[in-house]
Amino acid sequence: MAEMMKAVQLHEFGGPEMLQYEDVLRPVAGDDEVLVRVYAASLNPPDWYLREGFRALPPEWWPNPVFPLILGTDVSGVVAAVGKNVSEFSIGDEVYSMVRFPEEVMRGSGAYADYVSVPASELALKPQGIEHALAAGAPMSLLTAWQFLVELGHNAPNPFQPFPHKPVPLEGRTVLVNGAGGGVGHFAVQIARWKGARVIAVASSRHEVFLRGLGADEFIDYSKIAVETVVKNVDLVIDAGGGANMERFLSTIKQGGALFLVNPLGFSGQDEAGEKGITVSTTQVRSSGMQLSEAGRLLEKGIIRVVIDSTYPLAMAAAAHKRVSSGSIQGKIVLTNF
Repeated sequence: MAEMMKAVQLHEFGGPEMLQYEDVLRPVAGDDEVLVRVYAASLNPPDWYLREGFRALPPEWWPNPVFPLILGTDVSGVVAAVGKNVSEFSIGDEVYSMVRFPEEVMRGSGAYADYVSVPASELALKPQGIEHALAAGAPMSLLTAWQFLVELGHNAPNPFQPFPHKPVPLEGRTVLVNGAGGGVGHFAVQIARWKGARVIAVASSRHEVFLRGLGADEFIDYSKIAVETVVKNVDLVIDAGGGANMERFLSTIKQGGALFLVNPLGFSGQDEAGEKGITVSTTQVRSSGMQLSEAGRLLEKGIIRVVIDSTYPLAMAAAAHKRVSSGSIQGKIVLTNF
């Protein structure tokens, strides 16, 4: 007889109220997979984009899903079963992962649930010394910052540009992080500092103390100061905020510098960047258990840390999604499922 579990399902696109906490069939681990009992899962932009039907993206990117589907990619939990080809994990291991991203982004990766099956290659042992809620807050945001700033780690075609993204040297350089208070941004600040850069963090004023505590050398409140009027000659801008007028950052970057765009949609400054010898680059984050193992060692040592904005029980996923729309998020929103 098939076993059941609780999960948060989406039966049609729409607002947070469309998320339903209900009974579903429990997944099983395939031959190369691990079944994880989920103790915590975190929210990421693709979650609410999918919930809304990706209507903010061009129509050719809109999904054609089979409902119902289960949102979520980032989990931390305990191994409940392993497939017959899996030897690197055992029942009882504490693990964390970004599940099947971007392969399942349009169909739901299944993290908002009691259990999720995960390809073993996308899984890593949970960093020791941090609780599941913190570990669940890391994978997508941490891997995004890692693949932009440290190592791409894969050879998959880049959906946004004809050339692969390539990180640039950071030691002794000046890096500006826009959107520094959010999930990707707060990791980018810490990784840039770890790599030896001087870091300028750009966010709203409520994030200043928090970001200076993470190692930012300088802070700019974008609501009071236009960054392009006070910053010049930085080596790299990583824009984790996106939105309108990303071209404004080009005037802050020195000749031969770089602009990394976490969300490049709408950027129209390629000609200006070419004239100034500025490399504009982006990439699509991809699941990697190997990179989570590497980055996890920094989490274990406290060299970088996860900051939690708020936590909600799994059953209150709709309320967690409403928190997203209220804005000014500091770090990650996490669903707990103990």
